[in-house]
Amino acid sequence: MARFFVVGSHVFRVASLRQGDYDSAMTDFIDFQTFKRPAKPNNWLVAPDGFADTALPDESSPVFDRTPSALFEDIMQMVAARDDWKITASDPAAGHISFTAVTKLLRFKDDVDILVLPVPGHDHQSTLVVYSRSRVGYSDLGTNGKRVNALLSALAMP
Repeated sequence: MARFFVVGSHVFRVASLRQGDYDSAMTDFIDFQTFKRPAKPNNWLVAPDGFADTALPDESSPVFDRTPSALFEDIMQMVAARDDWKITASDPAAGHISFTAVTKLLRFKDDVDILVLPVPGHDHQSTLVVYSRSRVGYSDLGTNGKRVNALLSALAMP
């Protein structure tokens, strides 16, 4: 059954994934606890407090009232439902998702990495790290931050 999320003027349709809708091949995922962000303002990072401190997150990530596996599946379905987002790699066991997002106007390709995490001591809650960055240019005019916040808003909907 399909679900719909509305964020601002965007409507996200989330349908069930079918095998072959995405590439689940392993990749070199970002180690969020040790990586350092570039000085350019064309990226946006959201992480739980204390998790990716060396990268200086832009915002703290929210806590979701669902298990990590349920949050992971919701994100996979949301990304797969978008024509302008393409999953490039995923690892359900580790909670990693990577996808490419294409900007509407100039068709720039941006990379997004997500790590879904359990909330310690709360079996039915989860949180995540989201890092969106532009491949080219110095500034993104706020595109990556808007993308990350739209994704978080859609995930927060019941």
